[in-house]
Amino acid sequence: MDISNELARQLLDAASDPSIVIDPGGIVIYVNARVKGVFGYEPAELIDRHMEVLLPERFRAIHPSHRTRFFADPSPRPMGTGLELFALCKKGNEIPVEISLNPVTTGEGTLVFATFRDVSEQKALERELIDANRAKSRFLAAASHDLRQPIQALNLLNRVARKAVTEQARHTIIEKQQRSLDSRAGLLNALWDISNLEAGIVNPDVTDCAVEEIFADLRAEFEEHAQDKGLELVVDECCDVARSDPRLLTQILENLLSNAIRYTREGLVRLRCLHEDLSIRIEVLDTGLGISPDDLDDIFEEFHQVEAGASRPEGLGLGLSIVKRTAELLGCELEVSSTLGEGSVFSVTVPRGHQVSALASEEERSSLPVIDGGRILIVDDEPAVADATSMLLRLEGFEVLTAASESDALELVSGQALDLLITDYHLRDGATGVEVIRSVRNQIRSDLPVIIISGDTSDRAVVADLGKTTFLTKPVDADELLAEICRQLGNS
Repeated sequence: MDISNELARQLLDAASDPSIVIDPGGIVIYVNARVKGVFGYEPAELIDRHMEVLLPERFRAIHPSHRTRFFADPSPRPMGTGLELFALCKKGNEIPVEISLNPVTTGEGTLVFATFRDVSEQKALERELIDANRAKSRFLAAASHDLRQPIQALNLLNRVARKAVTEQARHTIIEKQQRSLDSRAGLLNALWDISNLEAGIVNPDVTDCAVEEIFADLRAEFEEHAQDKGLELVVDECCDVARSDPRLLTQILENLLSNAIRYTREGLVRLRCLHEDLSIRIEVLDTGLGISPDDLDDIFEEFHQVEAGASRPEGLGLGLSIVKRTAELLGCELEVSSTLGEGSVFSVTVPRGHQVSALASEEERSSLPVIDGGRILIVDDEPAVADATSMLLRLEGFEVLTAASESDALELVSGQALDLLITDYHLRDGATGVEVIRSVRNQIRSDLPVIIISGDTSDRAVVADLGKTTFLTKPVDADELLAEICRQLGNS
């Protein structure tokens, strides 16, 4: 074929995809410039050669019959509809392609103009999506299993509670029910953490924070738990200052300590701080079961749990996944070393900060004010939640009003004094707690303290514009709720 028209050549060479023209015998008579960038051939290297040089060996035997059928009934169409097609590059590597065929009628007969499109990125993305869907299915299956476990326990314990005849038996059942509830709440909180980290909702608030204060909080949180298992919790002194988000850094260490205590049957768990030139290395060491080399690459995956002997592993298998994602968010270096049967060392390295004053921390640690009653309005359209919250607060000496909507709330508080409003964020018919807050404050007083509760942490942003409003995430621990009520009423 004589392509003498210079404009036609330029247009073909300017095409974004490699193209060739072949005759009925499969001989290449034209190649555009894009062939070199995709297949590695100079155009001249393919001219007068059989086009099957671009096909992997496994397709060459069958291709002549397909070509014959096309020339017998030529029409513009994609090649191999519904099939995965591959092309062979000069270096011998294969790439996935889509091929469009267009017949061209000339004075010398019919030719075929074939355009190749490299779909490597598209196929890679498809594989990633398939893998992600499979991983999500495994994730949801595991989450569903671990959510059902405490519910099953609660159902059985409630049946037993109906027949319990002694105060001691009822007390034991209540303790077991609380453990099941704590387990379920822990899973839900972990799922929220992972969801928010994946969605990019969590924004680090990086500041200079005293490691000693973080260590003190962790000692208070885990000392009793370690003692209950007969373990020694050793928390070293540390005068360093970390440049990080104290809340997220604490969350990382909480998960590491929780895991260390869980998988240590005897000996100790130690939290220590190592000094480096420009950074701080915080380590959690244990004398526990250790981790086999086969498990080390998988321990940061969701719901992966190392073997714990004959017993079922405790926990949910989400802690280390949260640790990894949070460390990535903070830009921390996360490392682990372990010897099976001897113990493990997890470490997180953060930048060193400047000295901070402990005054603010000491003020925060001061005891909460003692509150002698008060009138609280609860707005929640779930009767079970409203009733349970109301019972809790009445037992603590508060006068409680309950409402299911904005209009109910306004009718209840008409002409009455009110000390605190607690409202769910999502109410029926698309209404929100924000509307309730504004209406009640407008009727009672503009500086009325508020606690807003939601199961979606992304709703937290609404609090910034409301003033004197605290955001709590469901499921809310009863002690956390009572402490926040004391803070709010004490500040008032």
